[in-house]
Amino acid sequence: MEDDVLGLNRDVYETLTSLTDAPPPAVRTWTGETWGPDDAAATLVLTHESALRVMFLPPSDLVAGEAYIFGDVDIEGDIFAALAFGAGLDDARRHPVKALKLMRRLRKLPEAPGHEDRRPTRVGRLPSKSRDQDSARFHYETGNDFFASFLDLRMVYSSGYFLDSSESLEQAQLRKLDVACRKVQLAPGQRLLDVACEWGALAIHAALEYDVEVLGITLSPEQAEEARRRAKEAGVADRVTIRVQDYREVEGTFDAVTSIGMHEHVGSKELGAYFERLFELLGPRGILLTHGITTRQRKSKAKQTFISTYVFSDGELRPVEMSLKAAEGAGFQVRDLESLRPSYALTLRRWLANLEQNPIVESEVDAIRHRLFRLYLAGAALTFESHSGGSDVYQMVAVKPERPWTLGRSFMIAGDDS
Repeated sequence: MEDDVLGLNRDVYETLTSLTDAPPPAVRTWTGETWGPDDAAATLVLTHESALRVMFLPPSDLVAGEAYIFGDVDIEGDIFAALAFGAGLDDARRHPVKALKLMRRLRKLPEAPGHEDRRPTRVGRLPSKSRDQDSARFHYETGNDFFASFLDLRMVYSSGYFLDSSESLEQAQLRKLDVACRKVQLAPGQRLLDVACEWGALAIHAALEYDVEVLGITLSPEQAEEARRRAKEAGVADRVTIRVQDYREVEGTFDAVTSIGMHEHVGSKELGAYFERLFELLGPRGILLTHGITTRQRKSKAKQTFISTYVFSDGELRPVEMSLKAAEGAGFQVRDLESLRPSYALTLRRWLANLEQNPIVESEVDAIRHRLFRLYLAGAALTFESHSGGSDVYQMVAVKPERPWTLGRSFMIAGDDS
Protein backbone atom coordinates (compact mmCIF):
# COMPACT_ATOMS: atom_id res chain seq x y z
CA MET A 1 0.00 0.00 0.00
CA GLU A 2 2.79 2.43 0.91
CA ASP A 3 4.48 1.74 -2.42
CA ASP A 4 1.24 2.69 -4.17
CA VAL A 5 1.05 5.97 -2.26
CA LEU A 6 4.70 6.70 -2.97
CA GLY A 7 4.05 6.01 -6.64
CA LEU A 8 1.11 8.42 -6.66
CA ASN A 9 3.23 11.12 -5.02
CA ARG A 10 5.96 10.58 -7.58
CA ASP A 11 3.41 10.85 -10.40
CA VAL A 12 2.21 14.16 -8.94
CA TYR A 13 5.79 15.44 -8.71
CA GLU A 14 6.54 14.49 -12.31
CA THR A 15 3.34 16.14 -13.52
CA LEU A 16 4.26 19.32 -11.61
CA THR A 17 7.69 19.44 -13.21
CA SER A 18 6.12 19.09 -16.67
CA LEU A 19 4.03 22.23 -16.16
CA THR A 20 6.94 24.69 -16.03
CA ASP A 21 10.41 25.21 -17.43
CA ALA A 22 11.69 26.39 -14.03
CA PRO A 23 14.33 24.09 -12.50
CA PRO A 24 12.52 21.73 -10.11
CA PRO A 25 13.45 21.12 -6.50
CA ALA A 26 14.40 17.65 -5.38
CA VAL A 27 11.91 15.79 -3.18
CA ARG A 28 12.49 13.75 -0.05
CA THR A 29 9.53 11.73 1.19
CA TRP A 30 8.44 10.77 4.70
CA THR A 31 10.12 7.40 4.08
CA GLY A 32 13.48 8.95 3.16
CA GLU A 33 13.17 8.21 -0.56
CA THR A 34 14.45 10.99 -2.82
CA TRP A 35 13.54 12.09 -6.35
CA GLY A 36 14.65 14.78 -8.71
CA PRO A 37 17.96 16.35 -9.80
CA ASP A 38 21.05 15.58 -7.74
CA ASP A 39 22.16 19.20 -8.12
CA ALA A 40 18.82 20.78 -7.19
CA ALA A 41 19.20 24.08 -5.32
CA ALA A 42 16.31 23.21 -3.01
CA THR A 43 14.70 20.10 -1.57
CA LEU A 44 10.98 19.83 -0.85
CA VAL A 45 10.51 17.57 2.17
CA LEU A 46 7.16 15.74 2.40
CA THR A 47 6.44 15.00 6.05
CA HIS A 48 3.49 12.69 5.41
CA GLU A 49 1.78 10.82 2.58
CA SER A 50 -0.87 13.50 1.99
CA ALA A 51 1.49 16.50 1.98
CA LEU A 52 1.22 17.29 -1.74
CA ARG A 53 -2.57 17.04 -1.64
CA VAL A 54 -2.72 19.43 1.32
CA MET A 55 -0.35 21.79 -0.48
CA PHE A 56 -2.09 21.96 -3.86
CA LEU A 57 -5.79 21.32 -3.21
CA PRO A 58 -7.47 23.68 -3.67
CA PRO A 59 -4.79 25.48 -5.70
CA SER A 60 -3.96 28.85 -4.11
CA ASP A 61 -1.00 30.64 -2.57
CA LEU A 62 -2.86 30.64 0.76
CA VAL A 63 -3.21 26.84 0.87
CA ALA A 64 0.36 26.26 -0.35
CA GLY A 65 1.72 28.70 2.23
CA GLU A 66 -0.20 27.00 5.03
CA ALA A 67 1.21 23.61 4.05
CA TYR A 68 4.69 25.05 4.58
CA ILE A 69 4.19 27.09 7.75
CA PHE A 70 2.27 24.29 9.49
CA GLY A 71 4.80 21.62 8.57
CA ASP A 72 3.17 19.43 5.93
CA VAL A 73 6.19 20.23 3.81
CA ASP A 74 9.57 21.77 4.53
CA ILE A 75 12.00 23.56 2.22
CA GLU A 76 15.68 22.84 2.64
CA GLY A 77 18.33 24.81 0.76
CA ASP A 78 17.57 27.81 -1.43
CA ILE A 79 14.01 28.91 -0.74
CA PHE A 80 14.19 31.33 -3.68
CA ALA A 81 14.70 28.40 -6.07
CA ALA A 82 11.71 26.58 -4.58
CA LEU A 83 9.49 29.64 -4.87
CA ALA A 84 10.63 30.34 -8.43
CA PHE A 85 9.50 26.81 -9.33
CA GLY A 86 6.19 27.43 -7.58
CA ALA A 87 5.71 30.70 -9.47
CA GLY A 88 6.30 28.83 -12.72
CA LEU A 89 3.26 26.68 -11.96
CA ASP A 90 1.10 29.73 -12.66
CA ASP A 91 1.64 28.83 -16.30
CA ALA A 92 -0.38 25.62 -15.78
CA ARG A 93 -3.37 27.13 -17.58
CA ARG A 94 -1.28 26.99 -20.77
CA HIS A 95 -1.32 23.20 -20.36
CA PRO A 96 -4.97 22.39 -19.55
CA VAL A 97 -4.63 18.66 -20.20
CA LYS A 98 -1.62 18.32 -17.87
CA ALA A 99 -3.31 20.55 -15.26
CA LEU A 100 -6.40 18.32 -15.31
CA LYS A 101 -4.20 15.24 -14.96
CA LEU A 102 -2.51 16.88 -11.95
CA MET A 103 -5.84 17.54 -10.22
CA ARG A 104 -6.95 13.94 -10.77
CA ARG A 105 -3.72 12.55 -9.35
CA LEU A 106 -3.83 14.86 -6.34
CA ARG A 107 -7.34 13.66 -5.52
CA LYS A 108 -6.14 10.06 -5.52
CA LEU A 109 -3.74 10.81 -2.66
CA PRO A 110 -4.98 10.04 0.86
CA GLU A 111 -7.17 12.77 2.31
CA ALA A 112 -5.91 14.89 5.18
CA PRO A 113 -7.37 17.93 6.95
CA GLY A 114 -6.35 21.37 5.77
CA HIS A 115 -5.70 24.36 7.98
CA GLU A 116 -8.79 26.51 7.52
CA ASP A 117 -9.59 26.36 11.24
CA ARG A 118 -6.16 27.80 12.10
CA ARG A 119 -6.56 30.94 10.03
CA PRO A 120 -6.64 34.12 12.11
CA THR A 121 -9.87 36.06 12.07
CA ARG A 122 -10.57 39.75 12.62
CA VAL A 123 -13.60 41.17 14.34
CA GLY A 124 -15.06 44.64 14.21
CA ARG A 125 -16.03 47.09 11.52
CA LEU A 126 -13.56 47.80 8.74
CA PRO A 127 -12.26 50.46 8.80
CA SER A 128 -12.35 51.38 12.50
CA LYS A 129 -9.80 52.36 15.15
CA SER A 130 -10.30 49.12 17.10
CA ARG A 131 -9.92 46.96 13.98
CA ASP A 132 -6.78 48.88 12.92
CA GLN A 133 -5.28 48.40 16.38
CA ASP A 134 -6.07 44.69 16.36
CA SER A 135 -4.45 44.23 12.93
CA ALA A 136 -1.32 46.18 13.91
CA ARG A 137 -0.81 44.21 17.10
CA PHE A 138 -1.35 40.91 15.28
CA HIS A 139 1.72 41.61 13.15
CA TYR A 140 4.00 43.76 15.30
CA GLU A 141 3.52 42.21 18.71
CA THR A 142 5.29 39.07 17.59
CA GLY A 143 8.01 40.06 20.05
CA ASN A 144 10.74 42.68 19.87
CA ASP A 145 13.41 39.98 20.12
CA PHE A 146 12.07 38.27 17.02
CA PHE A 147 12.20 41.42 14.90
CA ALA A 148 15.65 42.25 16.29
CA SER A 149 16.84 38.88 14.98
CA PHE A 150 16.59 40.01 11.35
CA LEU A 151 16.36 43.82 11.25
CA ASP A 152 19.30 46.22 11.46
CA LEU A 153 20.53 47.52 14.82
CA ARG A 154 18.12 50.49 14.69
CA MET A 155 15.23 48.10 13.92
CA VAL A 156 13.98 49.86 10.79
CA TYR A 157 11.17 47.79 9.28
CA SER A 158 10.89 49.39 5.83
CA SER A 159 13.04 49.61 2.72
CA GLY A 160 16.62 50.75 3.06
CA TYR A 161 18.16 53.22 0.59
CA PHE A 162 20.99 51.43 -1.21
CA LEU A 163 23.43 53.14 -3.57
CA ASP A 164 25.38 49.93 -4.15
CA SER A 165 24.51 46.29 -3.61
CA SER A 166 27.74 45.79 -1.66
CA GLU A 167 26.59 48.15 1.09
CA SER A 168 25.50 46.81 4.45
CA LEU A 169 21.93 46.89 5.64
CA GLU A 170 23.06 49.28 8.41
CA GLN A 171 24.39 51.78 5.85
CA ALA A 172 21.27 51.61 3.71
CA GLN A 173 18.90 52.08 6.64
CA LEU A 174 20.88 54.97 8.11
CA ARG A 175 20.83 56.66 4.69
CA LYS A 176 17.07 56.11 4.41
CA LEU A 177 16.51 57.79 7.78
CA ASP A 178 18.65 60.73 6.76
CA VAL A 179 17.09 61.06 3.31
CA ALA A 180 13.65 61.16 4.96
CA CYS A 181 14.80 63.99 7.24
CA ARG A 182 16.28 65.87 4.29
CA LYS A 183 13.19 65.42 2.18
CA VAL A 184 11.04 67.12 4.83
CA GLN A 185 13.80 69.77 5.20
CA LEU A 186 14.07 69.60 8.97
CA ALA A 187 15.65 72.55 10.79
CA PRO A 188 16.57 73.02 14.48
CA GLY A 189 13.63 73.79 16.75
CA GLN A 190 10.95 72.39 14.45
CA ARG A 191 8.27 69.88 15.45
CA LEU A 192 8.04 66.54 13.60
CA LEU A 193 5.20 64.01 13.80
CA ASP A 194 6.28 60.47 12.92
CA VAL A 195 3.17 58.38 12.17
CA ALA A 196 3.75 54.66 12.71
CA CYS A 197 7.11 55.29 14.38
CA GLU A 198 7.89 51.59 14.96
CA TRP A 199 10.82 51.25 17.38
CA GLY A 200 11.74 54.94 17.17
CA ALA A 201 14.62 54.91 14.69
CA LEU A 202 13.54 57.91 12.62
CA ALA A 203 12.38 59.92 15.63
CA ILE A 204 15.71 59.39 17.40
CA HIS A 205 17.76 60.17 14.28
CA ALA A 206 15.81 63.37 13.64
CA ALA A 207 16.29 64.56 17.22
CA LEU A 208 20.00 63.68 17.29
CA GLU A 209 21.03 64.99 13.88
CA TYR A 210 18.53 67.79 13.19
CA ASP A 211 17.77 69.05 16.72
CA VAL A 212 13.99 68.82 16.34
CA GLU A 213 11.22 67.90 18.74
CA VAL A 214 9.49 64.66 17.72
CA LEU A 215 6.20 63.00 18.54
CA GLY A 216 6.20 59.38 17.43
CA ILE A 217 2.98 57.38 17.47
CA THR A 218 2.36 53.64 17.11
CA LEU A 219 -0.50 51.25 17.80
CA SER A 220 1.84 48.70 19.40
CA PRO A 221 2.57 49.05 23.13
CA GLU A 222 5.61 46.75 22.72
CA GLN A 223 7.07 49.03 20.08
CA ALA A 224 6.35 52.14 22.13
CA GLU A 225 8.08 50.76 25.22
CA GLU A 226 11.19 49.82 23.24
CA ALA A 227 11.21 53.15 21.37
CA ARG A 228 11.15 55.05 24.67
CA ARG A 229 14.00 52.94 26.00
CA ARG A 230 16.06 53.61 22.87
CA ALA A 231 15.35 57.36 23.00
CA LYS A 232 16.51 57.48 26.61
CA GLU A 233 19.62 55.45 25.77
CA ALA A 234 20.42 57.87 22.90
CA GLY A 235 20.05 60.86 25.22
CA VAL A 236 17.08 62.42 23.42
CA ALA A 237 14.19 61.47 25.71
CA ASP A 238 13.63 65.19 26.36
CA ARG A 239 12.98 65.77 22.63
CA VAL A 240 11.32 62.49 21.62
CA THR A 241 7.85 61.60 22.89
CA ILE A 242 6.42 58.19 22.01
CA ARG A 243 2.72 57.47 22.37
CA VAL A 244 0.40 54.56 21.70
CA GLN A 245 -2.05 56.55 19.66
CA ASP A 246 -4.07 56.52 16.44
CA TYR A 247 -3.14 59.26 13.97
CA ARG A 248 -6.79 60.38 13.99
CA GLU A 249 -6.47 61.23 17.69
CA VAL A 250 -3.35 63.43 17.47
CA GLU A 251 -3.75 67.11 18.33
CA GLY A 252 -1.42 70.02 17.68
CA THR A 253 0.46 71.56 14.79
CA PHE A 254 3.69 70.28 13.24
CA ASP A 255 6.25 71.62 10.79
CA ALA A 256 6.67 68.21 9.16
CA VAL A 257 5.02 64.79 9.15
CA THR A 258 6.61 61.48 8.16
CA SER A 259 4.49 58.39 7.59
CA ILE A 260 6.64 55.39 6.64
CA GLY A 261 5.12 51.98 6.01
CA MET A 262 1.70 53.23 7.02
CA HIS A 263 -0.55 54.30 4.18
CA GLU A 264 -0.80 50.80 2.66
CA HIS A 265 -2.65 49.89 5.86
CA VAL A 266 -5.19 52.66 5.28
CA GLY A 267 -8.17 51.30 3.38
CA SER A 268 -9.25 52.90 0.12
CA LYS A 269 -12.35 54.30 1.81
CA GLU A 270 -10.18 56.08 4.39
CA LEU A 271 -7.36 57.25 2.13
CA GLY A 272 -8.84 60.69 1.54
CA ALA A 273 -9.53 61.17 5.25
CA TYR A 274 -5.97 60.05 6.05
CA PHE A 275 -4.40 62.76 3.89
CA GLU A 276 -6.95 65.32 5.10
CA ARG A 277 -6.03 64.65 8.72
CA LEU A 278 -2.29 64.93 8.00
CA PHE A 279 -2.97 68.19 6.13
CA GLU A 280 -4.79 69.53 9.21
CA LEU A 281 -1.88 68.61 11.49
CA LEU A 282 0.64 70.58 9.44
CA GLY A 283 1.38 74.27 9.88
CA PRO A 284 0.96 76.82 7.03
CA ARG A 285 4.19 75.79 5.27
CA GLY A 286 4.14 72.18 6.39
CA ILE A 287 5.68 69.28 4.50
CA LEU A 288 4.76 65.59 4.42
CA LEU A 289 6.69 62.45 3.47
CA THR A 290 4.87 59.17 2.94
CA HIS A 291 6.61 55.89 2.16
CA GLY A 292 4.60 52.84 1.20
CA ILE A 293 4.09 49.81 -1.00
CA THR A 294 1.88 50.14 -4.06
CA THR A 295 0.49 47.80 -6.70
CA ARG A 296 0.54 48.01 -10.47
CA GLN A 297 -2.78 46.19 -10.69
CA ARG A 298 -5.59 48.56 -11.63
CA LYS A 299 -8.33 46.13 -10.64
CA SER A 300 -8.48 44.97 -7.03
CA LYS A 301 -8.77 41.26 -6.37
CA ALA A 302 -11.01 40.55 -3.41
CA LYS A 303 -9.54 37.14 -2.64
CA GLN A 304 -7.92 35.89 0.53
CA THR A 305 -4.17 35.48 0.09
CA PHE A 306 -1.33 34.21 2.24
CA ILE A 307 -0.05 37.75 2.83
CA SER A 308 -3.45 39.23 3.67
CA THR A 309 -4.24 36.35 6.04
CA TYR A 310 -1.00 35.76 7.92
CA VAL A 311 1.23 38.80 7.40
CA PHE A 312 -0.55 42.11 6.87
CA SER A 313 -4.15 41.61 7.88
CA ASP A 314 -6.46 44.23 6.37
CA GLY A 315 -3.60 45.70 4.34
CA GLU A 316 -4.63 47.10 0.97
CA LEU A 317 -2.28 47.95 -1.87
CA ARG A 318 -3.34 50.59 -4.39
CA PRO A 319 -1.83 52.08 -7.55
CA VAL A 320 0.39 55.04 -6.73
CA GLU A 321 -1.87 57.41 -8.64
CA MET A 322 -4.63 56.82 -6.09
CA SER A 323 -2.37 58.18 -3.35
CA LEU A 324 -1.37 61.14 -5.50
CA LYS A 325 -5.02 61.91 -6.21
CA ALA A 326 -6.00 61.57 -2.54
CA ALA A 327 -3.13 63.80 -1.39
CA GLU A 328 -3.96 66.52 -3.90
CA GLY A 329 -7.65 66.17 -3.08
CA ALA A 330 -6.80 66.94 0.55
CA GLY A 331 -5.07 70.17 -0.51
CA PHE A 332 -1.44 69.05 -0.84
CA GLN A 333 0.89 69.83 -3.71
CA VAL A 334 2.95 66.75 -4.62
CA ARG A 335 6.53 67.83 -5.26
CA ASP A 336 8.53 64.65 -5.44
CA LEU A 337 7.97 60.94 -6.05
CA GLU A 338 10.74 58.32 -5.88
CA SER A 339 10.64 54.55 -6.33
CA LEU A 340 12.79 52.47 -3.98
CA ARG A 341 11.86 49.17 -5.61
CA PRO A 342 15.44 47.84 -6.18
CA SER A 343 16.43 48.91 -2.66
CA TYR A 344 13.45 47.12 -1.14
CA ALA A 345 14.23 43.89 -2.99
CA LEU A 346 17.76 44.01 -1.58
CA THR A 347 16.49 44.92 1.89
CA LEU A 348 14.20 41.89 1.90
CA ARG A 349 17.08 39.59 0.93
CA ARG A 350 19.21 41.00 3.75
CA TRP A 351 16.40 40.48 6.24
CA LEU A 352 15.95 36.89 5.11
CA ALA A 353 19.68 36.18 5.39
CA ASN A 354 19.63 37.54 8.95
CA LEU A 355 16.53 35.49 9.80
CA GLU A 356 18.15 32.28 8.58
CA GLN A 357 21.39 33.02 10.44
CA ASN A 358 19.63 33.91 13.71
CA PRO A 359 16.67 31.54 14.05
CA ILE A 360 14.58 31.81 17.22
CA VAL A 361 12.92 28.39 17.31
CA GLU A 362 12.37 27.32 20.89
CA SER A 363 8.77 26.12 20.55
CA GLU A 364 6.20 25.07 17.96
CA VAL A 365 4.88 28.64 17.87
CA ASP A 366 8.41 29.94 17.18
CA ALA A 367 8.85 27.39 14.38
CA ILE A 368 5.59 28.44 12.70
CA ARG A 369 6.53 32.11 12.98
CA HIS A 370 10.00 31.46 11.57
CA ARG A 371 8.62 29.59 8.56
CA LEU A 372 5.95 32.25 8.05
CA PHE A 373 8.47 35.10 7.86
CA ARG A 374 10.92 33.02 5.83
CA LEU A 375 8.24 32.47 3.22
CA TYR A 376 6.97 36.06 3.34
CA LEU A 377 10.41 37.69 3.00
CA ALA A 378 11.57 35.40 0.18
CA GLY A 379 8.32 35.72 -1.74
CA ALA A 380 8.29 39.50 -1.38
CA ALA A 381 11.92 39.77 -2.54
CA LEU A 382 11.11 37.81 -5.71
CA THR A 383 8.07 40.00 -6.34
CA PHE A 384 10.08 43.22 -6.15
CA GLU A 385 12.89 41.76 -8.27
CA SER A 386 10.56 40.58 -11.03
CA HIS A 387 10.27 42.79 -14.12
CA SER A 388 6.66 41.72 -14.39
CA GLY A 389 6.03 41.94 -10.64
CA GLY A 390 2.96 43.84 -9.55
CA SER A 391 4.41 45.78 -6.61
CA ASP A 392 6.51 48.88 -6.04
CA VAL A 393 7.44 51.10 -3.11
CA TYR A 394 7.38 54.88 -3.30
CA GLN A 395 8.38 57.87 -1.23
CA MET A 396 6.19 60.89 -1.88
CA VAL A 397 6.82 64.45 -0.71
CA ALA A 398 3.79 66.74 -0.53
CA VAL A 399 3.49 70.25 0.89
CA LYS A 400 1.03 72.94 1.86
CA PRO A 401 0.61 75.11 -1.27
CA GLU A 402 2.08 78.23 0.37
CA ARG A 403 5.43 76.53 0.97
CA PRO A 404 8.07 78.19 -1.25
CA TRP A 405 9.54 76.15 -4.09
CA THR A 406 13.20 75.16 -4.02
CA LEU A 407 15.37 74.43 -7.01
CA GLY A 408 16.66 70.88 -7.39
CA ARG A 409 16.32 68.19 -4.78
CA SER A 410 17.08 69.14 -1.20
CA PHE A 411 18.23 65.59 -0.43
CA MET A 412 20.83 64.98 -3.13
CA ILE A 413 22.86 61.98 -2.04
CA ALA A 414 25.46 61.40 -4.76
CA GLY A 415 28.79 60.86 -3.07
CA ASP A 416 27.37 60.97 0.44
CA ASP A 417 29.08 58.95 3.19
CA SER A 418 26.03 57.73 5.11
